[in-house]
Amino acid sequence: MKKFLNFLFLIIVILLLISGIYIYNGYSMYKKALDDYSIKDKVASIKSVESYSRLEELPKIYINAVIAIEDHRFYKHNGIDVISIGRALYHDLKNKSFDEGGSTITQQLAKNIYFSQEKKIERKIAEVFMAFKLEHNLEKDEILELYLNTSYFGNGYYTVKEASMGYFSKEPAYMTDYESTLLAGIPNAPSIYGEDMNLAHERQKQILELMVEYRYLSLEEKEKILEEIG
Repeated sequence: MKKFLNFLFLIIVILLLISGIYIYNGYSMYKKALDDYSIKDKVASIKSVESYSRLEELPKIYINAVIAIEDHRFYKHNGIDVISIGRALYHDLKNKSFDEGGSTITQQLAKNIYFSQEKKIERKIAEVFMAFKLEHNLEKDEILELYLNTSYFGNGYYTVKEASMGYFSKEPAYMTDYESTLLAGIPNAPSIYGEDMNLAHERQKQILELMVEYRYLSLEEKEKILEEIG
């Protein structure tokens, strides 16, 4: 029994040491990113882009669709959603895969403007530190606005305005309910949903279900959009 406890203690110490190394490396990555470009400079650079769209210029249904599918507790958390992370971890362990990340909109913004898309533990930890920093420095609406202007929509479109003009030949403000809910699903996998309309429609149907669940849409409104999908 004593040998087992000693072995267990050794395993715990090793795991703590490994975790400490990852956290240190992640924090170092976060600090270097901030030292290279402050949040103020990053925000100014993003807002200077010609295709930048203000939140008030976007259809409300589009904004709600993004929140519903990406982070429905966005206005309630402080950058990290423990519930979503737990759900994603359970999903990944159950399916023996790592395809569900549980990242909030704030974390995704941190990744979009400061880090690569590479799936490394250190990068994920740096993303968490940066998410807290963004939440401390920016208002929620500004975080959401910046996220919508730094997401990739496939086919070379890097802002919601570029995507709206590219896919629908219109300014974002004039997107229909069908177009808004379709576009909201593309950034999750732009190389797939930006190319395959059938898969994009499946993603759109998922968004509509969530919008009804979170009371952004009525059943009648959902059915009306589904009629356009066909």
